[in-house]
Amino acid sequence: MSESVLIYNALCLPAPDVEALIQGRTIAAMPRKLINQGQKFALYPANASINTLPREHHYRSSFLPIAQKLFANLGSEIVLIKAWARCELCQMLDASESLEALSQLTVWTTEALQQILLQRRYIFLAYLRVYLLPQQIEMSMYTQERHFVPLPQQLAVSQTNPVLSDRLFAIRKHQLETRQPPLHPELQELQSALASLTITNPAAKELDQDIKAFLGWTTEELIQQPDADLAWINNITALGDRSKEQDEGKSNYQAGTDFENIVRKSLEFLGFTVDDFHRGGAGGVDVFCSKPYPLVGECKAGKKIPNTTAVQLLNLGTLRLQSQELFQQAAKLIIGPGEPTTQLKDAAKVHSMTIINPETLEKLVKLQTNYPNSVDLFQLKEYLKVGQSDLEVEKYINQIHQDIKLRSQLVQLVKKYLENTGFERASVDSLHGAFSATSLNKLQPQEMHEILIELSSPLTGYLGRIRGENWRRDRFYFLRDLPTPQI
Repeated sequence: MSESVLIYNALCLPAPDVEALIQGRTIAAMPRKLINQGQKFALYPANASINTLPREHHYRSSFLPIAQKLFANLGSEIVLIKAWARCELCQMLDASESLEALSQLTVWTTEALQQILLQRRYIFLAYLRVYLLPQQIEMSMYTQERHFVPLPQQLAVSQTNPVLSDRLFAIRKHQLETRQPPLHPELQELQSALASLTITNPAAKELDQDIKAFLGWTTEELIQQPDADLAWINNITALGDRSKEQDEGKSNYQAGTDFENIVRKSLEFLGFTVDDFHRGGAGGVDVFCSKPYPLVGECKAGKKIPNTTAVQLLNLGTLRLQSQELFQQAAKLIIGPGEPTTQLKDAAKVHSMTIINPETLEKLVKLQTNYPNSVDLFQLKEYLKVGQSDLEVEKYINQIHQDIKLRSQLVQLVKKYLENTGFERASVDSLHGAFSATSLNKLQPQEMHEILIELSSPLTGYLGRIRGENWRRDRFYFLRDLPTPQI
């Protein structure tokens, strides 16, 4: 457990600067006076400006929308303290400093930094390690600009919730000290453009979180807290394995429709294109998917699947798909509860049909939820064997878990190797040597390189890569964790 320390006051900074520190966008602050290294304090978001310029000139375009929104909401008489910080370094900068280079590594414009030098002759630049408080603290708004303000009472804080991990902060601190330019300025612009969409658009929010993790602005893991919009996933099994006692007067027709609808929704979530033209009901197939390959399905809610289901799917599919050839080419799926009878299994084998339980479908959907796009529908097709196929699909799910587990272990290997050696980047050969010394499955160096390339893709962003003259000269570094699946 992290040791607690006491803090007594709060450093006053403009509210947007505090927000940038809390979001991990920057580790830099500009206090009014010099701060001692090691000094600890809360962060007070003041209604203040960093200079006499109009506020829209203070902040870089990638951060300006956030800053403007914060300034617009500063009318309250109550200030919320969300974080505390420890000063790791404080520098005095003068006109000899490259302000453009400093601007690229912070949220401030070059113009704003130049104006501060005209006003004060020096810029005090503090490198802050920021930690979130377990609970926000309310304070009164100070009308006059202050350097520090006293807290209502002394506060015991710990280092259990850092905004950035030790390694990420060390990288960012070195980058700021040496004025190394940001590696992905275009992604910062994209993240800024997404900011206004994240409140109402779940996809934009997910992409926003992924970009922040890739840029090193957060150590938040990919798997988030359960999304209320995905709560339906937990009902797949329950709607398929229904009982009259639990349905509270629901008719057989309504129960069947409910299960059919959630199966259609599940298949769409997995990536199938469900064709509404062939929608179920009296005389229609329950579900037909046209892409990425044809799939026709029959859904049965209850305690067991009727023996006539295979014949029903054969007759309706042949009749309603308007093409005998299309029906023959399509994957044929029966989804229902319980152990199929011998008669149903035999009929399914004769007509090349697959039978799975609702539980198996739910597992597939949950896998896709936790690891988006991990379910390859063409690979899944290979596991949809004739007859009852739950065990085969379970094999596929376990194989995906094992593949993700291996990649998670490789990400941790890069992370731990760099932490233990103090290096900034690692070669394939050095990582392979460290990997071979563990109890993990053996990989050939070139196989490991292929997976490292995959993990360092901009679309995944778990590792970073510096391209070499050949694959052995590529160098990799850690960006964010890949959570290990629970098998």
